[in-house]
Amino acid sequence: MKRLFVYTLYLATTVFSATVHTAHSAAQHDGPDQSHPVIREFRDLIEGDAEIYMGFHQMFDEIPSTRQYLMDPSGLRPQIRNYEHMLSHLNRILTMAPAFPPNGTNYAAIPIEVMFQWPMCTAAGFRMFINAKVNAQLKRILNVWSQFIASPASRYVLTNDTGGWFSPEALKEIPGFVETFECDPKKEFFGYASLDDYFTRRFRPKARPVASPHDDRVIVSGCESVPYALRHNVEERNTFWIKGEPYSLQHLLYDDPLAPQFTGGTVFQSFLSPLRYHRWHSHVSGKIVKVVQVQGTYYAISPTLGFAATNNNPDIENNGYSQAFLTNVATRCLIFIEADNKDIGLMVLAAIGMMEVSSTEATVKAGQRVKKGDEIGMFHFGGSSYVMVFRPETKIDFSGQVMKGLKDGKTAVQVRSHVGTVRS
Repeated sequence: MKRLFVYTLYLATTVFSATVHTAHSAAQHDGPDQSHPVIREFRDLIEGDAEIYMGFHQMFDEIPSTRQYLMDPSGLRPQIRNYEHMLSHLNRILTMAPAFPPNGTNYAAIPIEVMFQWPMCTAAGFRMFINAKVNAQLKRILNVWSQFIASPASRYVLTNDTGGWFSPEALKEIPGFVETFECDPKKEFFGYASLDDYFTRRFRPKARPVASPHDDRVIVSGCESVPYALRHNVEERNTFWIKGEPYSLQHLLYDDPLAPQFTGGTVFQSFLSPLRYHRWHSHVSGKIVKVVQVQGTYYAISPTLGFAATNNNPDIENNGYSQAFLTNVATRCLIFIEADNKDIGLMVLAAIGMMEVSSTEATVKAGQRVKKGDEIGMFHFGGSSYVMVFRPETKIDFSGQVMKGLKDGKTAVQVRSHVGTVRS
């Protein structure tokens, strides 16, 4: 994850810097607000609610005034310091598609997060980004942006020009793109209908075979991802906001009636790179018990990563964006699956939204049967994190690839490949 901000910051400085000052100046005039209605709604929320009005002042004021924080995390642009400037910046983002930077990266742009990173690290920012009203409005803003990303208007970045997603620099980051993914390089935009269509692209039929398709002891990877954490004997409730970020099953599973069955069980979490593959696949053959969409936070991070806890030196990126913490509070989708193999039994796939990348779509429903490796959902616009949760009775020997990824933090596990074998 060390290169995430290279891309984010490049985008913030090159795509938006030419327009943000003009937009900010316009916002200061006495004339009618020309912003998108969803941005005007956000302004009304901030200015009409005393707690939120105070918080959106304090979260910018609490950013240290030292040299390090006079600029945004890129060190190239002045840090946004008030909610007026923030709103004008958000308004511009709604009709912009992120380009691929010419210096290359493994991660897609998160332009809103780069603006919020320092405020996220303040005490007031934490209060605001866990506020239900604020998150409801952020959801509406992200939905509007998602509509643009899913429209043909977003295809202007699907080119082979510098900054295009099919530029030599971009294709170098995804070796064998044409051979691996469904596309038609002879067509304009490689045949993709939108930037979201590109981000949710499918593998070609033989690119990711299902490991041991007829052996129901073998569990496969649900996503193309890098292992992040593996915990056993996970408690029903825990102080997930402290250093170490222990998993808290009751909160991860949104206090679902089935949650107690997993107390003392195993949690495996893995990170999806935005440049790779964003669809989810079933780990096992079995029946979908239920699908639960949880509306949670978008830009909250663990307080252990904030200014106060780090002596004014937060390092969100190298601390994994508090991914374990996010399993308890972030917007997410829970898919409960009853495996045919009784030694596995009931298990859960939890798709965790992270910042802009919080649009989770399940493509299955309760009562539906799935085979191991079948598609069951997707993230829109980029990558995120996913979790597998197993009952304490389910004893799994995880694969060497998983253990290597947990150790080095970079070894990826291919979707539908062997992730573990249940003991009989």
